[in-house]
Amino acid sequence: MATETPNQNPEQRARDRIDRQLGQAGWLVQSKKQLNPHAGPGVAVREYQTDVGPADYVLFVEGKAVGVIEAKPEDWGHKITGAEEQAEGYANARLKWINNKAPLPFIYQSTGAITRFTNGRDPAPRSREIFHFPRPEELARWQERLDDSQSTLREGLKSLPPLNTDGLRDCQIKAINNLEASFKEDKPRALVQMATGSGKTYTAITAAYRLLKHARAKRILFLVDTKNLGEQAEQEFMAYVPNDDNRKFTELYTVQRLKSSFVASDSQVCISTIQRMYSLLKGEELDEATEEDNPAEKKGLKKEPLPVVYNEKIPPEFFDFIIIDECHRSIYNLWRQVIEYFDAYLIGLTATPDNRTYGFFKKNVVSEYDHEKAVADGVNVGNEVYLIETQKTKSGGVIEASQQVEKRERLTRKHRWETQDEDEVYSSKQLDRDIVNPDQIRTVIRTFRDKLPDIFPGRQEVPKTLIFAKTDSHADDIIHTVREELGESNAFCKKITHNADDPKSVLNQFRNDYDPRIAVTVDMIATGTDVRPLECLLFMRDVKSKNYFEQMKGRGTRTLDKDGLKKVTPSANSAKTHYVIVDAIGVTQSVKTASQPLITKPGISLKELAMGVMMGAARDEDSVSSLAGRLARLDKQLDDKDRARISEKAGGTPLTLIVGELFNAINPDVVEQKACEIARVPADSNPGDDARDKARDQLVGEAAKVFNGELIELLDTIRREKEQTIVHEDLDEVLKAEWAGETRANAEALVQDFADYLNQNRDQIEALTIYFQTPARRSEVTFEMIRTLLDALQQDRPKLAPLRVWAAYEHLDNTRHSREGGNPVSELTALVSLIRRVCGLDKEITPFTATVKENFKRWIFQRHSGAGEKFNEEQMTWLTLIRDHITSSFHLERDDLEMAPFDSKGGLGRMYQLFGDQMDGVIEELNRELVA
Repeated sequence: MATETPNQNPEQRARDRIDRQLGQAGWLVQSKKQLNPHAGPGVAVREYQTDVGPADYVLFVEGKAVGVIEAKPEDWGHKITGAEEQAEGYANARLKWINNKAPLPFIYQSTGAITRFTNGRDPAPRSREIFHFPRPEELARWQERLDDSQSTLREGLKSLPPLNTDGLRDCQIKAINNLEASFKEDKPRALVQMATGSGKTYTAITAAYRLLKHARAKRILFLVDTKNLGEQAEQEFMAYVPNDDNRKFTELYTVQRLKSSFVASDSQVCISTIQRMYSLLKGEELDEATEEDNPAEKKGLKKEPLPVVYNEKIPPEFFDFIIIDECHRSIYNLWRQVIEYFDAYLIGLTATPDNRTYGFFKKNVVSEYDHEKAVADGVNVGNEVYLIETQKTKSGGVIEASQQVEKRERLTRKHRWETQDEDEVYSSKQLDRDIVNPDQIRTVIRTFRDKLPDIFPGRQEVPKTLIFAKTDSHADDIIHTVREELGESNAFCKKITHNADDPKSVLNQFRNDYDPRIAVTVDMIATGTDVRPLECLLFMRDVKSKNYFEQMKGRGTRTLDKDGLKKVTPSANSAKTHYVIVDAIGVTQSVKTASQPLITKPGISLKELAMGVMMGAARDEDSVSSLAGRLARLDKQLDDKDRARISEKAGGTPLTLIVGELFNAINPDVVEQKACEIARVPADSNPGDDARDKARDQLVGEAAKVFNGELIELLDTIRREKEQTIVHEDLDEVLKAEWAGETRANAEALVQDFADYLNQNRDQIEALTIYFQTPARRSEVTFEMIRTLLDALQQDRPKLAPLRVWAAYEHLDNTRHSREGGNPVSELTALVSLIRRVCGLDKEITPFTATVKENFKRWIFQRHSGAGEKFNEEQMTWLTLIRDHITSSFHLERDDLEMAPFDSKGGLGRMYQLFGDQMDGVIEELNRELVA
């Protein structure tokens, strides 16, 4: 194969590069004198003669001419489309020795650095840039479709049949229809924005099924950024049954989740992390631990990433479509190379796009289905915010001199005690990082425990709760405190982080079992993990990113039916209606910023970064900037002794000067001046990117000469020496524990909504009609009538749950703990009491049990004080049973006397023996008087 030499002209150098690329892709490159189109499965013949002149290359597949390549010098890169007409001319020309009647379908223009391709058989042939020439077998497959009068992929996309909408939500139907409309317009990128819990993955699988079945797509890549998401996607593909076939997706098509370097050639859907796909393209081994964290948060070495190069095992044409899950965080920087390597349509899935996402997908948003719409449609549940504010959380505190404080190492958690030398003021931001105040954590958890009856009225167990902690160390402190304050075992509260033992097993328990009730995490289940029974998010860490906060909130939005919720939370008496954010840190009130572009190459430890800069492996702008920034932060934590130690190891150079030199080495003005010197051009000229790269490398190299192994080791040691201070005597206290907003205003709004609902439905629901319009018939209201009203309320306005409205009335009436009867025994009895309060029968909220008991005592007193005979002991027993029945069932019918508990006392016959002909009158009086 020819190699480039300095004396070659630009066009010849381009042809040499094209020759190499064709060879890499499995083509035999021949001169016209060597012509033998049958020498291999794919042959590229140079300077092949046509009736309009020699074509730079004519491509033969299995001896048949199928395409042409027009070669241009590299400086044509910016105007390569100008060669399209020339290339089409050769494709339409008659070839010497070949009686080709139809134009050749596959047309390329290439400089060796830039290659564009047009399929002349597409409905609207349009050139697109590709990473590399395809392999001959791929062109053979395309040609076979044409020879069999089958459509090209793009023709197939234009003729997709109408969508069968059975079993699909409206938002999913809209997303799929709009996505397919985008395909028909041949738009290469499309963004599907759907709220968490609305079925993004199901939508994507439905689209993939239709592409494989109707458009005859060869292979689809489902790309994720964590192993956990890959496993979830695999489970969803395995469970998916299309609505036009009773077989599962995996019975119809081959689905492979990539777990090694092996990619099956017969796979029709490949599920892979973007980290694994990058390693496959690079031919490198993958550390599986890198698949655990999403790349947006992964701290990797900030060195210039090696570019993705051609891989014959996974060529660019390997996939026709790439579906990118959580695309708002996985398509940038190092990982973007993976996306742009393949010649495929890109489909992005996200609940929280930002400006970068819109830009990457060229503003082609085929679905916009936000959380508010999802809640309105019943696809998601909404949230409410409950605030817990403590003195230390708000303002920090003071460690007074002479008290005993505990010093604890961050990693080993070894501790020692010492006397505080002087007063030390700490801010709220230092809590749980530099300063640990156990009482602050205890105060928050204890308040959460005590307020649970207000937050989740009527619950007998703690709802499934997820606590977001700042660090692993903070998570451990929270777990111990939760177990102590709630008096529970290890199983009750567990940690789910990557550093925890068997996090997958604990996550499954949290999702499916009664215990754990509470899970504590740092960020492992902040995004992309379904825990449908989750009803409470307790934030003990702040979040500044708007998108990340929305993703964290998304853990609570999933819907769950009554049976599913009761399976893990037995005292739940309805389907999941909402979730509660318990804000103990001010996360709902702090200013949120839109996600900023991530650094180009994420960094790892200070030691690794410094070594990379010193040795020359990481001298790009982001690496140097990150190292300088870290050292600047470290300098603010040093004392004079530490600074002297560093200066000594740096040959007398202080750390502040080292930082300044690093920043100066990447200063654009300094780099530009140095680049002009290297390029030997005037200072106001353009030195070119190569000169700039050399200039920056030289400047960073000079700045990095101060580093040596001993200095880097010392810097890393000092960094690790920094300890947390645990203060036990600076006790915390609650400042606020209430629903977000002004408490009374919230209560007033809730009871007004409830009253409005009753008035709006007074003509439609029988129980309300009786109470509002014919109050004399209250004794006729039955259990079934109240149940019908409750069902309608739960269906129409789940936020108006009777126990919640009850708590609001208690606050307004100031009746808590001030009356007999306690809390309502059920939602049904609470509902009757609320109706009485709205109708004005009761001046303050009163449990129905208390109302019935009070009315019963009054009725008995009136009967005994009158001229009639007093009831005997057995009669009183029966009357008390009837009272208790009305307390829970609102009304007594004759037939009820044949059921428990009356049947064990002799039933209807025995009551008639006791009361004789007065029995029906007594029942009628009790029904009327006890609900008066």
